[in-house]
Amino acid sequence: MAEPTDTRVAVYIDFDNIVISRYDQKSRRGQFHKDDARSYDAKANAGTEIATRLRNATVDLGAVLDFASSFGTIAISRAYADWSVPVNASYRNQLIERAVDLVQLFPVVASLKNGADIRLAVDVVEDLFRLPDLTHVVIVAGDSDYIAIAQRSKQLGRYVVGIGVAGATSKALAAACNEFADYDALPGVRPAVVEQPTESETDAEAGTDAETEAGAEEQAPDAAPARRTRRAGRARSESDAATDLLVRALRLAQAKNDDDWQSSSAIKNQMLRMDPTFQERALGHKSFTEFITSADAVVEFDADHPLRRIRLRQQE
Repeated sequence: MAEPTDTRVAVYIDFDNIVISRYDQKSRRGQFHKDDARSYDAKANAGTEIATRLRNATVDLGAVLDFASSFGTIAISRAYADWSVPVNASYRNQLIERAVDLVQLFPVVASLKNGADIRLAVDVVEDLFRLPDLTHVVIVAGDSDYIAIAQRSKQLGRYVVGIGVAGATSKALAAACNEFADYDALPGVRPAVVEQPTESETDAEAGTDAETEAGAEEQAPDAAPARRTRRAGRARSESDAATDLLVRALRLAQAKNDDDWQSSSAIKNQMLRMDPTFQERALGHKSFTEFITSADAVVEFDADHPLRRIRLRQQE
């Protein structure tokens, strides 16, 4: 029997959501449905373009479950999907080896919607009332349909962790969780490399101003340096936003306890409460300490203190 102080985790995976999001992230938005990748038999058509895309977009469920286990003992792990289609069937052995319960959901409408969000939400509520010792709920999905179940789980006293694919996750869902992690930032996951559109695809899809501009950049001789510059600009913007979050968390803590120096662990917890999507690894830092050190222009770090304290740098 588990001790009362043990943390017990329940993991719920909207499998279609995470697989489709990862495929579109590695290719382009909407490419999964355009390629009809759901029913594509990659084994029978090895070497084709779609088979290659499916292989490159393989989701590492082991990394997801390992991350979930960092919060405590995994008591429940379920994945919801239509396991009869080839793209999902290819994951069955991987999931069964990790003792994941595969919940079969056949599509009931022409749009192939299988009602995973409703079934998952019902199971979460049932499990929380049936198993009061569950302390953490991990929802692997990015759909805004899960906002209500995340909020209800918190109301019932559980710590809610969300995991989703960058670019395909509702910001409102992330805000509804106690903590949210990008799939790409999980230990062991290789970062996504977005497939660039071919010249013919660019011409065919150039219907909006943004797409037209993207097509022009693709054909320009200096397109690659321009893309690198844009990526560097986004990285700086994300780093600046994280530093601003750190400053705001420090100011809140200082106002609350009237002390300049604050525990670094307490500040990180405050930052996660303010923005569950914060992840120092996603910013290129191996630890929170390294992130703090990189922000030495605005904060001071006392590494010798037992609490590893930080405070806002005094203005001269």
